Order: sequence, then C-alpha cells, then structure tokens
Amino acid sequence: MFLGRWSPRAFTSEPVDPSQLQALFEAARWAPSSANEQPWRFFYAVRPEDRTRFAEGLLEMNRVWAARAPVLVYLLVRRIVSQGAWAGRPNPTASFDAGAAWMSFALQAHLLGLSAHAMGGIDRAKVASILNVPTDEYEVLVAIAVGHRGDPASLPGPLAERERPSGRLPRHEIAREGVLPSTTDSADVTR
Repeated sequence: MFLGRWSPRAFTSEPVDPSQLQALFEAARWAPSSANEQPWRFFYAVRPEDRTRFAEGLLEMNRVWAARAPVLVYLLVRRIVSQGAWAGRPNPTASFDAGAAWMSFALQAHLLGLSAHAMGGIDRAKVASILNVPTDEYEVLVAIAVGHRGDPASLPGPLAERERPSGRLPRHEIAREGVLPSTTDSADVTR
C-alpha cells in the first residue's frame, strides 16, 4: 500500500463517484489527533464553477495540471484548541494532526483506485479569501487534486517527463537511534 501510492499530475476527466469521495473524508475523519481535537478542515470542489474558483488559489505551476482534476480540495487546520482545559490556546500539534488526516485520505484514495496529489504551491491568502475563512483561526496548508490517473502524454513536456513515483531518502538518513554525538558539525543529522 505504501510503495504503490504516489502523487501523479495526469488525471482523466472521469468524475469521482460521490460515495468514493465521502470515503476519503471518512478515512481522514478517523485519523488520530492530540486530545481528539481533530483540527483539520477539508473544503472541496466538484462542480466546474467551484473548481474554477478553487483553481484560482493554485500557483500557475500547479494550476496548469491540477485544474484538470475532477476534484480540488483545500486542507486547512484550526490553530486554536476548541475544547477542554486548553481551549483558546494555540494547538502546537495541529499541523502534525492534519498531516495524519492527509495520509489517511491519500491511502484511502489509493485503496479505491484513485490518486491524490497534495501541493504546497498555493497562494494561501487568496485561498483563505476564496474559502471565506478567518486567517487568525485557520491556516491553509495544502491543495489536493483528486481523480483517476490519466495519460502522462496529456501533460506539458517537462511535467510528462516527471510523471513517475519519486525516489526516497535511504532509511538511515531519516531514522537514527540515540542522539547526535557532540561535535561542532552536529547540524548534519545523517551521520
């Protein structure tokens, strides 16, 4: 499941079945979160006029391909705790929790034969305006294109050439037992 999931840019125009779309949000709903705060919020567009409006928040480098996806989603996070003893205070794990919801969403898409591609290349202020959300309470994290994988030849040349799974850092570069030795060069955590 983990090795087969990747983030394509080529999508077909085939609509995503509403029950499949709801299954993606249901998977995200069950993601773990600190104090069960569930700070993530998904806004999505399926109708052409809504997708056009959502696409305005994408930077051009992403708009050129993502606007073709049958579903555009924005993932936001509520930065302030809403319940319990910490209500009204900043939520230091909000983005971490939203990342868990995104991964649940992405894996569910893969299990259903769909593709989901998250992108940080967005105009966050413009997206907040499009969605009419208060920026003092919510942070726009990413946009997500969702749909059925399409033909790479449908993409402009440089993007078509990149239409394959990306490599990953070796495990020893991302996980380390213990602490870094005390050296003047401790900024390099890959040693």
